[in-house]
Amino acid sequence: MKLTKQDFPIFAHHPDLVYLDSAATSLKPASVIAKNVEYYEQYSANIARGLYSLSEQATTEYEKTREMTAELINAKPEEIIFTRGTTESINLLSYSLESRLKEGDEILVTIAEHHSNFLPWQALALRTKATLKILELDADGQVNFEDIKRLITPRTKIFALTFVSNVLGTIHPVKDIISTAKAINPEILTIIDAAQAIAHLPIDVQNLNCDFLAFSSHKMFGPTGVGVLYGKLTLLEAMTPFQYGGEMVLEAKRKNSVFKNSPHKFEAGTPDIAGVIAFQEAIKYLQTLGYGTIRTHELDILNYASDKLQEAFGDAITLFGTKDISKRSGVIAFSLAGIHPHDIAQMLGEQNICIRAGQHCTTPLHDTLGLPATARLSVSMYTDRKDIAKFIEELKKIQGLFEK
Repeated sequence: MKLTKQDFPIFAHHPDLVYLDSAATSLKPASVIAKNVEYYEQYSANIARGLYSLSEQATTEYEKTREMTAELINAKPEEIIFTRGTTESINLLSYSLESRLKEGDEILVTIAEHHSNFLPWQALALRTKATLKILELDADGQVNFEDIKRLITPRTKIFALTFVSNVLGTIHPVKDIISTAKAINPEILTIIDAAQAIAHLPIDVQNLNCDFLAFSSHKMFGPTGVGVLYGKLTLLEAMTPFQYGGEMVLEAKRKNSVFKNSPHKFEAGTPDIAGVIAFQEAIKYLQTLGYGTIRTHELDILNYASDKLQEAFGDAITLFGTKDISKRSGVIAFSLAGIHPHDIAQMLGEQNICIRAGQHCTTPLHDTLGLPATARLSVSMYTDRKDIAKFIEELKKIQGLFEK
């Protein structure tokens, strides 16, 4: 299947749109939008509780998405929990795993984590009086395995790691990192933030041997407000619920209650039913494209963008992260001498060119780099060389304005 911009209705409304902010959220194909509308128009009922056909159809569609998600990452359906996003998935873990930690225990994260995979563990460390350890990265944004061996001890209970950095673009060798960590401490729980990986790389949780993995629908052509948490079933069954309410309880009594098995004990209340159901179409779209096609296209665009940026701006531009594009996914963060990233983003935005500027929810990383902010372009399958050329053309004009 060859993806074209015509698959995405937003381009019909904005024909001159250059969208280079897919790491923040991807655009949505027509099939996803149509599936969302289908639910509201044809069987808009609550799930799991109605003894009538509309509710039964909604429930069937909802659970079909769970099965498709499990198949996508090689998990069991009962290991797939739907949340509001990667952020909620990781927060769920930070509360439900709290009973496993005590004073003096350790939590390890990397310096490049998104706040969603940093702040929950920082807060957990404060609540339990555990020690939060931070794994630094090398100049290319890579993990040093000797540092892992030095930092992990028998007291390290949790190791939370991003699969792909949302700033540096680094693809971490997650399988080898997990293997190294568990060889040092077999009891360590490994938690992978795959938000920036799921749209770009095939993920097999059995092959990785991660204990938990989280990602968001909206990063992979799907609706906003839908997240996924995978966990090994034995671990999920031993965990307490994150929140309490309707449908997650088997028996509610005056003094004691019995909760359902995973995944339902972690899904209190009415979810984004339409969003979860529409997520089916995003998975189908991704699978029809194929990860090989996605990766080939992405590498072409990243190589082209990197070469053209350096050709156009020379020493005035700094590209952060590894220079080896084969070890990078989706994003290029940069700075341009004498121009604040916010000015770059705003002036490009006036030309309908969408990039991101700021710290990208990675303040510890930016502090380490000594940068107040960076500009970031991020690509997807609908990004073409014409988009990059127009972006560079306008960026060159901005540079000229600041040089006057």
